[in-house]
Amino acid sequence: MWVRSTMAYRASFLMTAFGNFATTGLDFATILLMFSHVTTLGGFTLPEVAFLYGTTSTAFGLADLTMGSMDRLGRRVRDGTLDTLLLRPVPVLAQVAADRFALRRLGRITQGSLVLGWSLMRLDIDWTVLKVLMMPMMLLSGGAIFGAVFVAGAAFQFWAGDASEVQNSFTYGGNTLLQYPPSIFAKDLVRGVTFIVPLAFVNWLPALRILGRDDPLALPGWLDFASPLVAVACCAVAGLAWRTGLRSYRSTGS
Repeated sequence: MWVRSTMAYRASFLMTAFGNFATTGLDFATILLMFSHVTTLGGFTLPEVAFLYGTTSTAFGLADLTMGSMDRLGRRVRDGTLDTLLLRPVPVLAQVAADRFALRRLGRITQGSLVLGWSLMRLDIDWTVLKVLMMPMMLLSGGAIFGAVFVAGAAFQFWAGDASEVQNSFTYGGNTLLQYPPSIFAKDLVRGVTFIVPLAFVNWLPALRILGRDDPLALPGWLDFASPLVAVACCAVAGLAWRTGLRSYRSTGS
């Protein structure tokens, strides 16, 4: 329904999609400004940082397109409109995710993919079959991990009422974090996004393997290929949190 209503005004859709494309492009413009003064950032060249930027932006864009509306759940809990979704014979999670589905978010995916493509043309990577397979694995698993964070953040709003900004700090904030090399951050922070909120599996660990870079935490090499398993685990935890939160929901009239 939302896609049909969006495409009813195609000029408006194109302008908003381009606006989304341009706005997200400002993040990469910041990186370009940094490299106008330095040749490396944390030991990483511009194409290598662009590779990190492109992989996380594309993965996050997939999650944002499908699950980006989850931050509206707190508002529905407060005003009681979540009751309407409970009456429909459709999973509540699917309804919340589809609420005001914004096709303009394709602009973020397009922009991230273009930067990723540019970086791949500039990088001298020793491609193997394994590395080629790691590319779609990294993007799809990363999207699933970000999607799980969206769902877990929405589940937290069943108790917090409105914690969309807390959720955004892990989703949009996590995307910004992963755009930069792990070597510029403190090791405690890198450990936190590896073992507590495992965002490092979105692109840091598999990307370091593809780029031939050393892991700053010196973790076992097999973890570079663990993104799909981490994605499954994150989705399972997020699903459990969602079901628990939904069962605890009490209408505003209760």
